[in-house]
Amino acid sequence: MFGRKPISQVKLRETMAPEPAANDSHASKPSSQPQTLIERAVPVKAEKPEQYYGLKREVFSALIAAIDVAALSAMNNDQARKEIGEIINDILAAKKAGITLSEQNELLDDICNDILGYGPLEPLLARDDIADIMVNGAECIFIEVSGQVQETGIRFRDDEQLLNICQRIVSQVGRRVDESSPICDARLPDGSRVNVIAPPLAIDGPALTIRKFKKDKLTIDQLVKFGSITPEGAEILKIIGRTRCNVLISGGTGSGKTTLLNCLTGYIDHGERIITCEDAAELQLQQPHVVRLETRPPNIEGQGEITMRDLVRNCLRMRPERIIVGEVRGPEAFDLLQAMNTGHDGSMGTLHANSPREAISRIESMITMGGYSLPSKVIREMLVSSVDVIIQASRLRDGSRRITQITEVLGMEGDVVTTQELFVYDILGEDADGRIIGRHRSTGIGRPAFWDRARYYGEEIRLAAALDAAELKKAA
Repeated sequence: MFGRKPISQVKLRETMAPEPAANDSHASKPSSQPQTLIERAVPVKAEKPEQYYGLKREVFSALIAAIDVAALSAMNNDQARKEIGEIINDILAAKKAGITLSEQNELLDDICNDILGYGPLEPLLARDDIADIMVNGAECIFIEVSGQVQETGIRFRDDEQLLNICQRIVSQVGRRVDESSPICDARLPDGSRVNVIAPPLAIDGPALTIRKFKKDKLTIDQLVKFGSITPEGAEILKIIGRTRCNVLISGGTGSGKTTLLNCLTGYIDHGERIITCEDAAELQLQQPHVVRLETRPPNIEGQGEITMRDLVRNCLRMRPERIIVGEVRGPEAFDLLQAMNTGHDGSMGTLHANSPREAISRIESMITMGGYSLPSKVIREMLVSSVDVIIQASRLRDGSRRITQITEVLGMEGDVVTTQELFVYDILGEDADGRIIGRHRSTGIGRPAFWDRARYYGEEIRLAAALDAAELKKAA
């Protein structure tokens, strides 16, 4: 009735999403508080009444019949929203819908999000205070704010709409999710990490998990401000980054491993050639000479897979000066250790482990499970000659994140790997609001094992000053 070209049924199935309620992102000012501190969770608006959904269905159906999708796809986002808004105003005027201007704007936002973006996820993605978005089926969406998980009143129309949104996300990086390939890792254009697992593996409907990408890259100085590490410990981390120590960052899920890895890479010299290997590219290196590599899943015929080990082995032929592995989780651990031990000092990686000692055991296990028939002592000797420092990141029970240990790998005594801790975090208790009370303390090591390396790179004076300051604070 508006003289527009009708949309095709195929496109309709891809874009139709009239149901979800969306939180108004403009009404929720992003929190300025760090995630390492606990605060009252930012409320998410309750689910809208059924009358709203009924009107939305009617408007959406009329819009689909009136709009020219081919012309819409050629417009930028602002032009498309303006075009959709004009048609929706005409539809509401024809229906004589008695809604306020604010309700009309909210309806327009919801429908534009369904057609142009990620449906009900759009307002959540716009909020910088949200760390994770967890979708457990169409009607169950949780978010993490300031370390605390809370349920939202947002929902999808049904599992089909949720799966369409998942498909839209993963298709942007050339991947797919369906019954034949029900597990997929991907990323959003802003760098947010995405995992999708679909039926039949996900019994209660598709499960979508998004680790949000922070627009403002954190620095080690900000970690000090948040209480994740002391100024003296932060200075040690900066020196570790500048002196080309080989580093493993260990921690549990959501403990801040990738954030810490990003912080450490900030102290890499801008003249160095860096190659990163990741399952889903999310590192934010600021240096000019960076090559980013990403794994690839097999195609529908089961061919063409590029694993993390393939990437690590290939990057050795690319004249790297530093190799950064987003997450070590398999036999690529062997290749990374080989790289660290053959002239690629300053290489870094993360892995899942609950302590530095456990990280050492996990590296050994990953190499063994990769099919290498090497004696355990040989693997440990290779690890000792490759890794200089293990940094432990932890997410405490109150949701705060702390760097709990900075540990040096020293050598071997018999069959046992020897280590020494430079800094540790002691939990002293909790306050009336449930916040963890603790402190970072120096263990009193007068001269770390990388002292000579620090001297070589001209960092000896800074290292001595940081250790002395830590000792003075400990004595006080």
